[in-house]
Parts: sequence; structure tokens; C-alpha cells
Amino acid sequence: MNHGSLVSRDWLSIVERLGGAELVESTGRDTKAFVRGRVIKRPVDLLRLILAYCLGESGLRSTAAWATSIGLVDVSNVALLYRLRQSADWLCVLIGRVLSAAAPAPSRGRLIRIVDGTAVAQAGTAAHKQNRLWRIHSAFDLPHERFGYFELTDQKGGERIDRIPVVKGEIRIADRAYMQPDRIGAVLKAGGDVIVRTGWKSARWIDAKGAPLDLFTEFRKVSARGLIDRPIWIARRSGPPLRLRLVAIKKSTQAAAAARRKARRGAQRGGHQLSKATLAAADWVIIVTSLPIETFTTDDVLGLYRLRWRIELGFKRLKSLVGLKGPPGVDERSARPYVLAHLLMILLLEPLVDELEDSPRWADAA
Repeated sequence: MNHGSLVSRDWLSIVERLGGAELVESTGRDTKAFVRGRVIKRPVDLLRLILAYCLGESGLRSTAAWATSIGLVDVSNVALLYRLRQSADWLCVLIGRVLSAAAPAPSRGRLIRIVDGTAVAQAGTAAHKQNRLWRIHSAFDLPHERFGYFELTDQKGGERIDRIPVVKGEIRIADRAYMQPDRIGAVLKAGGDVIVRTGWKSARWIDAKGAPLDLFTEFRKVSARGLIDRPIWIARRSGPPLRLRLVAIKKSTQAAAAARRKARRGAQRGGHQLSKATLAAADWVIIVTSLPIETFTTDDVLGLYRLRWRIELGFKRLKSLVGLKGPPGVDERSARPYVLAHLLMILLLEPLVDELEDSPRWADAA
């Protein structure tokens, strides 16, 4: 399978998975992506043309020539670019429809959501453009092994643990970038639970009486046992302290040595002195969670956190199966739909992903 097949042989099945031609056409008109049927007669044809350009390796001129050669539409590359720039809202609506159709029913039990972000470079060679990014904020849902949420921003759109709407009863898993006490509080208030990895100095730790708590001291107390599972409170800027649960486990000898080397390299690059406490803390995996110990054991919490690698696999599929990379051109009006088209396609491909990855033909093409 290749991009050509996704927009030719398999086109009817793609339209069906999007809800059918009638829905695709009504959303295209509602979002003003399709206004008049002059050159391009139907919204379905316009969507096919947009996906052919965004997912293919050819430029606008070659895509327009392809559309003419198969009898789809005789359109210029300039006209295609104009319509591409009007399509971002339409693609967002279609992405939302696919995500809603795949949403888990409440009767299936608690949803596990892994939240993270990935980035692709914005195009442009000027100095002020070189470090600019498109950031894709995502939730990967288990046990369904599917992306359940996408939001596209520029690099100013920061990673926030409460950015993604909470499904009541979900367990939200995140890495240390999401250790944000006030935003964690928002997730808990909305009915979710959290499992978040953290650093030993990433929060203002306090005990039940409100006194400061030194994690390094806690590590020394249990050094021989190599395990901590205890209540802890985290101060917030707004609202009372969060009552959470601290789960920490000592790393293996090799993993601890690697973490200390990484900490030393970071200190050298930053030009600062590395403290003994920071080196000692590098020996530990530190997690906070709102899950109660009565129903989730220490091993349960650690096992759930280990699932976080699944979203990394999801990102790998996104970038390899549909070839997501930095969009061409420097105009946000065309770059944004370019990225959105890839997000839409990975959602359509996910139910088939095991079959695709097992296919020798697909492996050869990749």
C-alpha cells in the first residue's frame, strides 16, 4: 500500500469511514471549505485532491496534473493552493468525527489515557524561522490502542496535562514535563485520576501538617529497601495542597549509572555544579498518583506507568506510516491543513495498522 492507493483504489472505503459522502459534503459546505461547484464539482472530490497533495510526494503542480490524468478535475496548482488554505476547519471537523466514532463507551470500564506531544519543524530557512515548530498534543487511549485526541498548535502552545478534555473516570498517564500541580488539580476536579512521573525538586512537597518535606531525606531512609509508597501533599499556587501518593522505586545498577551520566552531561552543558542530592535522586524513578492504595497496589501503579511507551509507538506510526514531516512552504494557511491531513489519515489507518505492518509489500515500501 502507498499514498496513491489511499486516494485511488481505497477512496470509497475512506469516504465510508468518514461517515459517507453525504456527511463529507455537508461538513465541507458548512465550514466554507467548499463554496461553489464550478471547477471542482463536489466536496468529496476536493477532499480527495487535498489528501493526494498532502500525503503524496509530489508538489501542487504534479498533483493537479494527476487529478487531470485520472479524470477527477482539471484544476491549476494555484487554484488547488487556494482551496487547500480554506480547508483547515473542515479537516478539524472530520478528525473530530473519526475520534467521536471511536470513543470508548462508558460501560467498558476505566479508560487509560497517555498524554504527550510531538513536533514537526515549520518550513523556512530564514534565521527567525529555523527553530519554529508545529506541536501536536495527543492522547493515546488504552486498551483500544488508538489516538483519542489531537490538538495542533505552534511552538507557543505549551504541554499541559489538562489541555485534553477529561473523560470522567479515566486514568491519565504523563511524563515529567506534565508535573503541573494546579493543572493536575483541574484533571482531578473533572473526575480523572493521574499517574505522573516527576523530579525530586519539581514541586513543593509537604507533609500532612503542611511542613516542607525533603524527598532526598526520604530516599536515604529507605535506601536499603529501594521502595517508597506513602501519602504526600503538593503545594499549589491556587487552592489547597493536593493530597496525592508518592511511589518511588530505585533503579537497577545500570539504569542508575546511565541516569547519573546524563545528569553530569546536563550540568556540564549548563555550566553549573551538580549537587550530591541530584546525583542520588537520579537513582530513583519518582511517580505521583491520585489512585488509592486500597485498589491500586504499588506494582499496579508502576505497571500502568510503564505503558507510557505506547504513545511513543503511536508517534512512530504517525511519522512512518503516513510520512508526517515538516510541511512545505512558510504560510500557516497551507501548512496547518497539511499537518491535519496526516492526523486524519493516521486515524483512518489505525484499525488496519497491524495488517499494514505485517505486510511485506508495505515493509518494502517503507
